[in-house]
Amino acid sequence: MTTEETTADDGSRTAATPADIPSKVSAQAATGSDQERPDLAEVAELPAQLRVDSIRASTSAGSGHPTSSLSAADLLAVLVTRHLRYDWDQPATPTNDHLVYSKGHASPLVYSVLKATGQVSDEELVGGYRRFGQRLQGHPTPILPWVDVATGSLGQGLPDGVGIALAGKNLEKLPYRVWVLCGDSEMAEGSVWEALDKASYYHLDNLIVIVDVNRLGQRGPTELGWDVDSYAHRAQAFGARTLTIDGHDLDAVDAALSTAESDRDGRPTVILARTVKGKGVPEVEDSPDWHGKPLPEELAEKAVAELGGPRQILVRSLRPPEAPRQETPAPGAALQLPHYRHGEEVATRKAYGAALTALGQADPRGVARDAEV
Repeated sequence: MTTEETTADDGSRTAATPADIPSKVSAQAATGSDQERPDLAEVAELPAQLRVDSIRASTSAGSGHPTSSLSAADLLAVLVTRHLRYDWDQPATPTNDHLVYSKGHASPLVYSVLKATGQVSDEELVGGYRRFGQRLQGHPTPILPWVDVATGSLGQGLPDGVGIALAGKNLEKLPYRVWVLCGDSEMAEGSVWEALDKASYYHLDNLIVIVDVNRLGQRGPTELGWDVDSYAHRAQAFGARTLTIDGHDLDAVDAALSTAESDRDGRPTVILARTVKGKGVPEVEDSPDWHGKPLPEELAEKAVAELGGPRQILVRSLRPPEAPRQETPAPGAALQLPHYRHGEEVATRKAYGAALTALGQADPRGVARDAEV
């Protein structure tokens, strides 16, 4: 079930019913973007391929996080095929959406997606994952042109996503969306909530956070487990709109993503997807003993067979939107930086302001940030 909490003028909260979401999907279809979308039934085989390839890659390497990859396979299958606007052959396209894997330890899933989109061969996926000198590293890095930022330590990806979304909305003024896939373990990190606070303050409704709530972390159950309502209340307290779903129900995932991308109300959206770690392999599902462990060869072969064997499904994402025409700002005055006499005492903030003024007069495209220090 997918729910959404909204706040009325009198401060009371009401929950939107699941029936509200399909209507929003239909409204979005009127934009014409659905002309490119495959039918959801056509996507149904892709999660199995992503799971099979995540198992094959990690077992071949003898390391990796297959169970963390299996839990999010349905989420990424729907996102990549029906909602992500991205030209995989031209990753530098300015209007491409951005997909940040804050859940970077699930790199087998990341690279399985790259195989499904035709960017990584099956040979490289299985034979090159986590091998010395190869580009498919244990955590995704920008050595791959489809990866914006390196993520690995928990709590990194969402702050990065906020920065990208802020640049897109206020600086570049481009229509791309920023999707961030988080794990539930990192929801205990302060950096995540600070980032969400800033996303709300700056009205980043181009930011959509998907949290893979699979209940289990490195050392055992997470603080909140499957209590997605508590996660939702916390996210709402930081100004976000929240949706809670079954992360293995493709229809529910699709409806939530549609709602998130079509209702731009000035708030970031946080989708809380309840999932099962190790989904698809009964021997390891929801087990605290398999974090960061590849499946042994015999179990991997059995799991791959039960999932239907290797596949070679190729998919594409939606076309990115056209870039709006932007006027080049007129050149400014010649740069004249302030000068100070040796030994002259000037407050740091005053000197900083004078330097910014001079730079801004010379080139209005400059950007400055401070941290209230």
